[in-house]
Amino acid sequence: MGATTLRLGTAGAGLLLVLFLLVHLAGVLPAVLAPERFEAYAAGLHRAAWLPLVELALLAAALLHLGLGLAKVIANRRAGNSASLSSRRGQPLAALAARSQAIGGVGLLLFLAVHLGQLRWPRPPQGAERAALEAVLRQPAMLALYLAAAAAVGLHLLHGSEAAHRSLGLLDAGNGPRIRLAGRLLALVVAIGLAAVSVALALGLGLPLQPGP
Repeated sequence: MGATTLRLGTAGAGLLLVLFLLVHLAGVLPAVLAPERFEAYAAGLHRAAWLPLVELALLAAALLHLGLGLAKVIANRRAGNSASLSSRRGQPLAALAARSQAIGGVGLLLFLAVHLGQLRWPRPPQGAERAALEAVLRQPAMLALYLAAAAAVGLHLLHGSEAAHRSLGLLDAGNGPRIRLAGRLLALVVAIGLAAVSVALALGLGLPLQPGP
């Protein structure tokens, strides 16, 4: 597989997963701020006939992104390419984000399996989605796991947003600072958003769910 195919495939699958993350974050925020809306959203989502197809497509994108990313790392190491890390010596967080891409991707895939096993298979009863999520997050080990996953997502986005634009040929000296800033903001919003929802539900800080009629 050529280097160009690796770059484009990794970037394309990664951008699709970023879109999913944003949609997912928008979907779980109401669990804290508007629980009735969250329960209605969850119920409607699980009734949708297209949901299994979307889940399979997202799984395929995640496996493709991880597989191509690992292949790219291996190819770079065989070629003796360390430029991306050397250029970030004055930016330790960016260097950490670059170094942790492969292991972070594997860790996030394992976290996804745990998350789905807790809250998707089997699915909580209708109207009890938030209660099931709260029950998971009130376990200290699980809260730590969810916060670690949020941090891993942030690091992945911190490096991946710039890398994807570079792989697609969209990064140049003129727009580089704007793309890097946008990538940092995206990483910050998603990581903090996911972490904040996890902590709020673990501590019972969400608005109360009003009983149905």
